[in-house]
Amino acid sequence: MNEIKRPTQEIKCAHFFAGEFHPGSGAEIKIDSPYFGEVIGSIREASSAELDTTVEKAQAAQKLWERSPLKERAQIFFKVREIFLRDLDLIAQTISLENGKTLNESKAGLMKGVEVLEYALSLQNHDQGAKMEVSRDVFCEYRRMPLGVVASITPFNFPAMVPMWTIPIALMLGNALIWKPSEKTPLTSNLIAKVFHEAGLPAGLFNVLQGSAPLVEKICTHKNIRAISFVGSSKVAKIVYDKASLSGKRVLALGGAKNHIFLLPDAPIDMCGIGIADSFTGCAGQRCMAATVILAVGNVDAQIQKIIERAKSMTLGFDMGAIISKAQVDFLKAAIDRAEAAGAKILLDGRKTPAPKNYPNGYWIGPTIIDNVDAESEASKVELFGPVISIIRVKNISEGLKIENANEYGNACSVFTSSGANAEEIIKHSSAGMVGVNIGVPVPREPFSFGGINASKFGHGDITGDGSLDFWSDQKKITFKWQMQKDH
Repeated sequence: MNEIKRPTQEIKCAHFFAGEFHPGSGAEIKIDSPYFGEVIGSIREASSAELDTTVEKAQAAQKLWERSPLKERAQIFFKVREIFLRDLDLIAQTISLENGKTLNESKAGLMKGVEVLEYALSLQNHDQGAKMEVSRDVFCEYRRMPLGVVASITPFNFPAMVPMWTIPIALMLGNALIWKPSEKTPLTSNLIAKVFHEAGLPAGLFNVLQGSAPLVEKICTHKNIRAISFVGSSKVAKIVYDKASLSGKRVLALGGAKNHIFLLPDAPIDMCGIGIADSFTGCAGQRCMAATVILAVGNVDAQIQKIIERAKSMTLGFDMGAIISKAQVDFLKAAIDRAEAAGAKILLDGRKTPAPKNYPNGYWIGPTIIDNVDAESEASKVELFGPVISIIRVKNISEGLKIENANEYGNACSVFTSSGANAEEIIKHSSAGMVGVNIGVPVPREPFSFGGINASKFGHGDITGDGSLDFWSDQKKITFKWQMQKDH
């Protein structure tokens, strides 16, 4: 069953702290469904007092939690995993309802979150410290220590996956966590809170506070929150990084992207048709790993035709989901208008794609492919965040690399080719933190870490995998000497 269900009544989304759900007391924020184009629920902004209470209860719970061995913590997370798998369909329905993803995309996003959870479970068997004799009868050791109360601020485009990048690892390492989900997609957060509560996680360790920019600012400046992760636009990521860093916090803020794909004449034709089309249309293009620019090296018209055929075959509401808001649909259509007016050629026009019959009032735009785009244009440089891909024609790889390197972002880059030498040149010289070869969405799998460079990331380290451990913990170094050194 791939039908998205309209709720029978408006959903009141709650806060979750100190092990209980609370209605909230602040200003009301309405929640729209991209599928139905109507209000389906609401939240109330968390107040300063509610944040203070949450932090206070979290501090008390964390002091007890950090004393528990990793293997004891892991037993709870095994239960969390079981409940996520049991409730997969229910949670996916809610993700799609409030975000606009297809059900398959919602399930896949949650399963990627479960994969990070499985990585967190593996920490019980990792070497969490080290000890060696550094001099005769003198030993040095390090131990991994939790930070205390930490926070995670997440975007609308992955209501379950991105939070699950941070929640399991931060908690498994002994911290208490406060999660501020996007005010556009808060409903999923209540289901995730229920999962952790049912699994038996002690009260106060996992908390959800609903709100918008005012709450983000309060979290950034709260004196008892030790670290913050953020995922969103680069503009806001920098604001969060600056404000929270000035408050003495450890911050990792992931921003936007403008991801390039090098398309070479020797690219496997079927592989690139599927890989590139699925990259820019998956999640309706609303993901920081979506392909947005094709750097077409030489004659690749046959490959481009395959991309067009694949994208044209997609059915809205089934193969491709909705856009988050009407305002975003209007922005995307206007951006396509501007590209066309500037002389670009529209190879596939999503402005003309009709809405699905089952969801006539939703927020829709079809896959759009724009050819002969100027390298200095909006379509080339601005993150549009929709199912739109631009083609820039270049003579060779070197010309393409100059364009890719000039991009302010640095999230992802891919190359479609049959040549290992050409692939290696792009791997070495592209300015991106994640690179794919014949892969349109080069997201690393655990234990390899997710993270870009340049304006796609503010802070140090990565948000998942082994690269995340030093962000969510400190290393305590100990030197032992139990007796005077002996001559041997």
